[in-house]
Amino acid sequence: MQTSHSAPSSALAPLAYAWLALVALTLLSLGLGHWFHGASWLPLLVAVIIWLKGKLIARQFIESHIAHPFIARVLNAFIAFTPIALLLIAFFGTQFARWATL
Repeated sequence: MQTSHSAPSSALAPLAYAWLALVALTLLSLGLGHWFHGASWLPLLVAVIIWLKGKLIARQFIESHIAHPFIARVLNAFIAFTPIALLLIAFFGTQFARWATL
């Protein structure tokens, strides 16, 4: 088995850019929610923004690109869970509510 031995980065500029991108995506989310409240396509866009933020955090702050491939796959599945759950509840919420009632 071949493993990657690249060292974590100690540069602060990529972290600052990632932080600014996270702030911009958060402000974009707030603006979209305010301007397009109730639009049928909004949950899809919010799910994409959540996924982008998760991938950005995993790559820049957790440094998943230098992790063991198994750990990287588990982290990617974890990041994908929330947007998928959001979409399922947004588009199939009544079915999930019926399944959850006793």
